[in-house]
This record gives sequence, C-alpha cells and structure tokens, in this order.
Amino acid sequence: MITKEQIAERYRLIQDEICAALEHMDGGATFEQEVWERNGGGGGRTRILQNGNIIEKGGVNFSAVGGELSHVLKKSLNVDQDDFFATGVSIVIHPNHPLVPIIHMNIRYFEMPSSVFGDKPLRWFGGGIDLTPHYIVEEDARFFHRQLKNCCDSFNPEFYPRFKTWADEYFCIKHRSEMRGIGGIFFDRLAANEELSWNEIFEFSQAVGRTFIPIYAELVNRNRHKTFSPEQQEWQYQRRSRYAEFNLVYDAGTRFGLETNGRIESILMSLPPQARWVYNYQPKPGSEEAKTLGLLRKGIDWAG
Repeated sequence: MITKEQIAERYRLIQDEICAALEHMDGGATFEQEVWERNGGGGGRTRILQNGNIIEKGGVNFSAVGGELSHVLKKSLNVDQDDFFATGVSIVIHPNHPLVPIIHMNIRYFEMPSSVFGDKPLRWFGGGIDLTPHYIVEEDARFFHRQLKNCCDSFNPEFYPRFKTWADEYFCIKHRSEMRGIGGIFFDRLAANEELSWNEIFEFSQAVGRTFIPIYAELVNRNRHKTFSPEQQEWQYQRRSRYAEFNLVYDAGTRFGLETNGRIESILMSLPPQARWVYNYQPKPGSEEAKTLGLLRKGIDWAG
C-alpha cells in the first residue's frame, strides 16, 4: 500500500507542475515561496503570484502536517485518537479580468492510526475542482464540466454524477440562496472499496489535480483578450464578495486549517485582493448580470 510519505511527495510534484504552468500561462509574474513549519508537526510551501498579466492574485499551496487534533475536530470526525496526518495541494486563482473565471482546486489525504470504529487506521482522500465565473458563459461551463466528467469516467462512471451533485450542495451560499459559481466536482472520505484499490483512488486524486492546468489554461485563453467595461469590473468585485462570504462562513478547509492551528496567511490566501459589498444590489432585468444570477442554481446539467 502507498505510504503517506509517497502521497505527500507526489502532491509536492503536482504543486511544482502547476506553478510552472501558471507562470507560463500568465507570462508576467512569478510565484513567491514561503516555506513554513507548523507548531505541533509538519509544515508546507505557500506560493503566491500577484499582479501578473492575467492573474491578480493566485495561491498554490502544499502542506503535510501532523500532530494532535483539537477536541472540536475529534468530535467532528468522530474519532477518539489524537494523532493525525494530512497532506494536500490547494489552489485559488483570482484573475484581473471579469470575463475570466475564478477557479479553485484541492486534493488532500487524511490519516489517523485508529478510530472509534476499531483498530484499523482511518484514512481517506478528498478534493475537487469548482469554477466561479463572474459572468457565466454557457459554452465555457459545458467545456469545464465535460472535462471533469471525462476525468471521472476514466475511473468510475458513477463518480461524476455523484461528485457533481455533492459539489452543487457543498458550494451553496445558504444565506443568499445561491451557488458560489457553477460547481464542479467535490468528494470526501473516498476510501478503497470493492471497485477501486487504494492505488487507484490515489491515481484518481492525482488525475483530478492534473486536470487543473488544461482546463484553466483553455478558459483563460478563450477570454483574456476580450475588452471589458468599468461596469463589468464593478460586477467582478461584487461577485468576489460572494466568494469571500462562502470561504469565511462555510468552507471546510478554512475551518480545518484554523482548528489545527494552521498558518493563517496560507489558510486565507483564497480571499480576493479586492471585493465590494454593495447594499441590496439588484441587476437590471435582462442584463448579463441578471442572467448569471439566474444560472447560479443547483442541478444544471452542464455536461449533457
């Protein structure tokens, strides 16, 4: 069986690959890296790119941490052991162009020596990719979801419908009754079963990570040279505020990082560099902004 050290090393490689590809795609800025250590065990590499040609702020973070779980997390995970190990890669990209979407990707692995269910180690993979367009372009949304479906189908045809529904439920801003974006796929506690071995699930996790660049580079290059108005940029800042609300109120990764005494700058790198909260904003009926709001709902069959 693959070890946690092998998983962490592969995730480090994926971080390297994605950073190199994003620098090439942006063509104007490079990542700054900060290597950090966590009090209690482990550490990571935070990489931030700012003020590029198309990326206003982007983070590609790797971490491999361990130690003792807080009481709150032990209760949440339904475990009675203190020791844990978690590793993963987390990405959020905020473009400077309102017609280029925000994107998020995360792949992660969690392990504990044992649990309340018995003496067997508790371990699983999680992750996913989701897209948050400031303006929803239906052709782009279909491309995004079809690429994710192709990735999922190469491992299990049940993955995409299951993980797409999960993403629709997860990326919902409940207090606004709207989705953060057009969803994607989301999975958690994915473990070996009768159909997939541990190695195959690990391969799926890596495949999800490596879909990021082909998908995002295509979406960026489709839209980066289009002209936009100041009014469209104002709408971009408005949509960024919704992104920030979700991450601060509902995002499980943010909560996990804070509960495990993670590095604050790395945890909150997902927040946009600039956002605006306009009181009771209402788009004009029939506008592109109103059309986007109308499509921020669950259950749309983008891959069909």
